[in-house]
Parts: sequence; structure tokens; C-alpha cells
Amino acid sequence: MDNAKIEKCREMARELVGKMTLEETASQLKFDAPAIPRLGIPAYNWWNEALHGVARAGTATVFPQAIAMAAMFDTEGMEKIADIISTEARAKFNAQSAEGDRGIYKGLTMWTPNINIFRDPRWGRGHETYGEDPYLTGELGKAFIRGLQGDGEYLKTSACAKHFAVHSGPESLRHEFNAEVSQKDLWETYLPAFEEAVTQAHVESVMGAYNRTNGEPCCGSKTLLVDILRGQWQFDGHVVSDCFALADFHEHHMVTKTATESAALAMKNGCDLNCGMTYLYVMKAYQEGLVSEEMIRQAAVRLFTTRYKLGLFDEDCQYHQIPLEANDTPQHRQAAREAAAKSMVLLENNGILPLDFKALSSVAVIGPTADSRKVLEGNYNGTSSHFITLLDGIRELCEENQVHMYYSQGCLLDNPTNEYEAMAEYKIGEVKAVARRSDVVFLCVGLDPTMEGEEGNDTTDGFGDKRRLGLSDPQKEMCEAVFSTGKPVVLLVTGGSSIDISPYNKQAAAVLYTWYSGEEGGHGAADIISGKCAPSGHLPITIYSESNTLPDFTDYAMKGRTYRYMTEDPLYTFGYGLSYTTFTLENAAASVQEDQVVCTLDIANTGNVPADLVLQAYIRYEGEAFEKPLCSLKYFDRISLAAGEKQTYTCVLPRKSFESVLENGQRCLLPGEYTIGFSHCGPKQVTAKAAVQL
Repeated sequence: MDNAKIEKCREMARELVGKMTLEETASQLKFDAPAIPRLGIPAYNWWNEALHGVARAGTATVFPQAIAMAAMFDTEGMEKIADIISTEARAKFNAQSAEGDRGIYKGLTMWTPNINIFRDPRWGRGHETYGEDPYLTGELGKAFIRGLQGDGEYLKTSACAKHFAVHSGPESLRHEFNAEVSQKDLWETYLPAFEEAVTQAHVESVMGAYNRTNGEPCCGSKTLLVDILRGQWQFDGHVVSDCFALADFHEHHMVTKTATESAALAMKNGCDLNCGMTYLYVMKAYQEGLVSEEMIRQAAVRLFTTRYKLGLFDEDCQYHQIPLEANDTPQHRQAAREAAAKSMVLLENNGILPLDFKALSSVAVIGPTADSRKVLEGNYNGTSSHFITLLDGIRELCEENQVHMYYSQGCLLDNPTNEYEAMAEYKIGEVKAVARRSDVVFLCVGLDPTMEGEEGNDTTDGFGDKRRLGLSDPQKEMCEAVFSTGKPVVLLVTGGSSIDISPYNKQAAAVLYTWYSGEEGGHGAADIISGKCAPSGHLPITIYSESNTLPDFTDYAMKGRTYRYMTEDPLYTFGYGLSYTTFTLENAAASVQEDQVVCTLDIANTGNVPADLVLQAYIRYEGEAFEKPLCSLKYFDRISLAAGEKQTYTCVLPRKSFESVLENGQRCLLPGEYTIGFSHCGPKQVTAKAAVQL
């Protein structure tokens, strides 16, 4: 939207709010805002989700989970996916509103993306994020926001950057936890993606977090919401609380004594919209002199500005014409299939993949995740009209090539919870029998969203954080049985986080990380297995071994965490991912040109199959003047190369890429030498380097 249109929306919002009584104005500050018939204002429910597709509102295209989309390292792909999601959101909103349904999950204010940093592999909600790196998270977050909000006269949908800020578990403590963080870590790790979302992508909304940060509850933090968000970054959208987070002020954080005081604290510090019930006390806070009429009306103006920007009061808004038929289309399904394939990460391959099914007589598909819809859905998901499981995808390949397929569930996904489950737990005899009769075994293991997720969701222990980094005991016994047969094993790993597969990764002929892969996950895996496309996903996280030393879960200092600060060798590093071809990166050079560094290098696909190269550039300051990251990703691009294709590639790194964050949180450009390392497989495998003096 252009600035003139935005200002007009703001003026109309001021005019409309000015016609309301103060009580009517206060009523609009809760997520389920009631109608005001005398002013022609319909009811509106602000709560909607679109993490990887329109969620919780019936049929919609289900794309791979956020962490899987991050593994694509593809800003154009992210924007395309978000644009499809916004089209489906409009299609559903238009149809449902015409039927008088304006309930929860039916609106156009999408509370996504989650751009928190996945700092610790135990955090259950990490798969909702774009991984552990601030730069990758910021770039993908901006792309997703652009796709959701569009570039038309009005917002297509409203995006929301969450959870602001310094939020990544533990889930069991989130309502009372105080995340203590240094200014260096705050500005170097936890805030950059939010700054990009606000200042570059112009995200319409920001959601606060449940926890406190350095003593202040995030949804009522003067530091975060007033000084940084609206002060330094000049944010002009609206702020929403996380759901029922304001009640935590007096019930768990104990920074206030009553709901009235909590409402006042949040409002004073710029929280405009309450997902919860605490703003039912706004008028009482006003009567007690804790908030002013100006504060109440200002919050309402911000909210109605968003509704005007969405075109909800303009019959001529172009998006009103999107029909329900634009939801769940074949084209959107194809996009989900392509995203699933692009997101999957090949971790190991002894040459067995891609498989020539015509040369096989039989295969076995074994494991508790093989025929699971949960490992396609992730969380905050919609309902697909047609899910394709891993088993479905492999079955189709077998049918096309007249290969016999054996299937065994193998075991339970997790440890049994009762006597009946214990009796039904192991199918080891069947596992061995079908493995021995097969040329190749597809062994499907890992996690599903009942084993990692959000506090309060349907997770095994009720809190969501992971209890282990490795596989469950039933899966370990099943794996031992399969490998004991001596048959070649292709390990397909599902999940949304770091899983220690070290007992089996080198025994397997190949390992493919499939994540929570969306409605077309089975087809995406089949496309890679059969060689229809080359794998091109790269890890947006570090995969830790259980032998790695992890800091305490509640310690928010970045020392010892993620590829930027970890000195031990992990199982697989951030950025890692194999292909069916080979790439070379050579002859890197860099020169300072005005306020930026221009880099060139020769890239080539030296194999015999077309494939996407994910180029990664890592910067390291070579001085010893301060505590610095080992290196930091500062550029990436997905480049399609034909077999044998060579080209000279140019990229531009702005001054900001080389800035450091000092202990006081200030950014500066330290004089000295900087190394720019280029890789297609993570920072441990840099194959071309250039140096510059700044």
C-alpha cells in the first residue's frame, strides 16, 4: 500500500472511532470484537492462523511446516506460498462472511509468521520457526509477510510477527518465565528478524510473547513496545497480546495485582488488542484513572486502520471477488508438492539414491511414521482434502513400476502408555520378515507433533518440549531389527527439530530428513527417491548429538548455542544438505565499492543431473577485539543449474552485513579484515573464500 492510502485509512479510522461512545470503543479492543449496528460495523474476530496454510478453519492447502519451508532457503518460494495462503484466506473469508459466519479463524488477520530464534533443540515449538539463524529468519520472514500482505491497493491479508521477543521455551514455564538476556545477544540474535519485519516488510501487526524479558512482561514491556518497536523502529501498525498472556501479569508474573492493573499496564505500553479476556477491564481501569480516554481511542484507531487497510469497509476492494473455488486448487496442491520436495534434506547417500525402481522386484516400507497424517500436518495446520503419506508416495512408485511392496508399522512411535499398548508395541518378527524379502527397506522414523509442540496442545507430556534428542526406545529396537537383516536401508526421518540419529546414520545407505512435509509430503519424498528431482533442502538448524554439551534450557545466553557460537562438532551443521550432483565454487573475489562489498565467484554444476545450488555466504571478522560469532550467514540464494552449467555469479553485501554488535548492544563496523566464505553445504564446508579490509 502507498503512504497516501495508508494515511487515508488512518483518517477514516479516526473519524469512525470518534463516532463511538467510549464503551463501544473499549469493546473493540478484544479479539472477538462485537458488531456496532448503529455505525454499520460488523462483528470481527481477529484470531486467525496461517503458519503453513490457512489453519483451523476447514479445508485448505497444507504446505510443509515452517521449519521445512525454511530448509528451502528460498525467498521467492516463500513469497509464492504465502501469496497462495492469502488467496485461500480471502476465498474462505468471502464465502464464510456471505453465510454470516464471522467466528474464530475466519478473519483476514493472520497471526503468523513465528520469527523467534530456535536457540535450543529441546524447545517444542521450534518447528513453527524458520530455524536458528537471525539472517535466514529475517529474510524468509520478510518474504512470507510480503506474500501474505500483497502489493495491491489494500492489504490482501494482515501478517503478524510473533512472539516479540526473546521467546523460545521452556513451554512449561512460559507463563511465569523471565528470559534474561544481554544487550549483545538481544540485538545480535533475538531482535534482528523483528527489525527486518517492521522496517523492511512493513508487517501490519506484532504479537507479544508470554514470558518476561529482563523483568518486563513482553505484552506490556515499555522497553520492547514503546522504546524499541514504536520508538526506534517507528512501527505504525497494531500490537496484539499472545492469547490470555495479559492474565499472566497478575496470575503468574506477579507484576500487577489485579486484572484491571494488568489491562492498564498493557494499554499504557501500547498493546492495542487483547487475545483473551483482560481487556474486559479496560473501562474499569479508565474509571479508576489508570488509563486515559486517549489511550483507549488510540488503540481502537490502530485496529480500525488495519480493518480499513484490508478493505473491509470498501465494497470495491479487489480481493472481495476471490471465489471459494480459489481454495484448495490443483495448482496449489502442485505448489505444496514442489515445496515438500525442495524442503527435504539429504543427509547421507552411498549412491543408492536415486533408486531405479525398474531394477527392483520388492521393497519394504517399515515404521510408525510411514502412514501417519500427523507427520504431514505439523501444527497450526488446516485440513487437506487429500493427504499423501510417505507410504502412499512409495506405493505409487511401486505400482507404476510393478514392484511388490511390503508394509509394517513396526512399532509404536513412542513408549507405550498402558498394558494394551505394551502388548501391541513390537512387531519385530514381521519387521524382519518383510525386510528380508525386500531389495530395499524404507525405514520411517522420528517424531510427530504429539512429541514436540506447544504447551497445552495434544503433546505426550502436556507441555510440548522434547524429552530426548534421540529416537524413542520402540523405534530403536525396530531399527536394530531392520539393520540386523543386512538389507540396504533408506532412512526417512520425520520431525521438526534436531533428532540424534547417530546410531543409524552411517549404517543406512541413505538418510532423508522429510520434516512435517504437508499434504503432498509422500509425493515430495517419492519425487526425490525416484530421481524426478534432485534433493536441494539444507538444514536451517544444527542437528545435535546427545553427546553434545547443551547449556541449561533456561539460559538465554547464546554462548555454546547454534552454529554461530558452538565449538563442539554437531552431528550435522546448519546449512548442510547433499544433492545428486556435485557443485564447485571457485575464484572468489571481493571489492569494496562505496558502502557495500561486491563479490564474484565461479559456480558450476559438475555432475550429470540438473539441480538447485543453494549458495551460502558466511562472514567472519578476523580481529580479536571482542567476543564474536564464529561466523554468520549474511547471504544466500537458490540457483538452478543445468548439468554441466557454469557461470560467474555476483552478489552484493551491504555494510550492515559486516557490522558487529558490542556488549552494550550498539552496532558498529570494526576496522580490520573480514573473510567471506562461500559454501553450498554449510559453514564447515566453505570451498571459496575472499577477504576485504574495512
